[in-house]
Amino acid sequence: MAVIEVAPTIGDGIGDVLSAATGSDVTVGEARQLTGGASRQTWLVDTYDTQGLHVPVVLRRDPPGHGDADRMRAEVACLRAAAAAGVPVPTVLASGDTAPGIDAPFLLMDKVDGEAMPRKLQRNPEFEQVRTHLAEDMGFALGLIHRSDTTELGMLDTTDPLDAIEKIYLDLHEPRPTVEVGLRWLRANRPAKHPNTLVHGDFRLGNLLIDGTGITAVLDWELAHLGDPIEDLGWLCVRAWRFGAEAPVAGIGTRKQLLDGYQRATGLRPSAAELRWWETFGTLKWLVLSRFQAERHLGGAEHSLELAAIGRRVCESEYDLLLILGLLEDAAAPAISDAPRPTLHDRPDLAEILDLVAGTLTDDIAPTLQTHDRERYLLRICTNLLRTAARQVAAGNGADTALEDLLGSLGAASETNLARLLRSGIVSYTDPTVCRAISTAVLARLRVANPRHFIA
Repeated sequence: MAVIEVAPTIGDGIGDVLSAATGSDVTVGEARQLTGGASRQTWLVDTYDTQGLHVPVVLRRDPPGHGDADRMRAEVACLRAAAAAGVPVPTVLASGDTAPGIDAPFLLMDKVDGEAMPRKLQRNPEFEQVRTHLAEDMGFALGLIHRSDTTELGMLDTTDPLDAIEKIYLDLHEPRPTVEVGLRWLRANRPAKHPNTLVHGDFRLGNLLIDGTGITAVLDWELAHLGDPIEDLGWLCVRAWRFGAEAPVAGIGTRKQLLDGYQRATGLRPSAAELRWWETFGTLKWLVLSRFQAERHLGGAEHSLELAAIGRRVCESEYDLLLILGLLEDAAAPAISDAPRPTLHDRPDLAEILDLVAGTLTDDIAPTLQTHDRERYLLRICTNLLRTAARQVAAGNGADTALEDLLGSLGAASETNLARLLRSGIVSYTDPTVCRAISTAVLARLRVANPRHFIA
């Protein structure tokens, strides 16, 4: 009788790796994938030692089939260097290029207590006191990161970040006027460079664990590199990482608080011009990376609802970039109409159907998934996409017509053509007609994709 071999599960792989690392048998219980993580997966895993003591651990792994072992090894090295500098980080328990059942580059860490959800940190009463000093705490933590010993971090990238983001953009083969404007401004206004330090690369709410006293852990080091330390400070001020709140630093605090904490840790206080440049760079970077992430799905490399949905959020960063550069024209793009247009089809019309389905998913189905965080997260993405589609149907093509007229006056047949004219220097982004054309397109996209993103 043939023996059927059963492939090891992710739990089997974690148990084998931890048993080998600790030198004693480790029993693994439930492994649960957490929400978020557009580029890497995060799993919370229940493990038990030989005395039956419950030890929760966290697995970080690349999506199977899409691994980057060198980058995972670099993340492990960064965690260890940061820990030695006093940065609160999880302890690395084990790591590897792959293991049976895990099937991708990975690292295993101890679980640190704390809240990561931005909206809870910004609003919940239990964090009211910590919010009074959190921006300064974040500045201090960044200062510790930038003081980390880089002797063992020679594998980290040292490429100029502006060159790197421009290459990613060009490789997408999708010229965009907003990106061309951002690149031109950043090249023309770049401040003097600081000596290279360890740069976290994605320091923001969502990648920090926080309790009632302050920061308990800095997470997600996959974008760490060696570079100008002010990059991290500017990234934390990017409007996307305020998550809808008003305060300029993470939606919680002031730039003064951030710089006070940073100066306390490093003795260095960046100028307002430096911080603005890096905030502008961060906004452009997120714009390009959002489109890059969406392309992983749209180009067929990785089927993912999350990645696909990011494609419709690129316009948020376009809006933010025009805003920070003072180039946003309040273009009179046609408003979305609630009145159904004449059609041979009976009601509900297409926009009403999409909105009805989205509402049912949100109001009737989501509450039944109380213990299924991942599924509720995906359901929210589905409803957001449905409502985006409904707004697009309702908007009609008035904005397309207005944009065509503006582009025509500039001798540009399309936004792509306008982007190429900007790159070649034939037209200038300071030309009022150019600003109005770019703003018309961005505002029309944003009214459909996420009208809540507008500044009141």
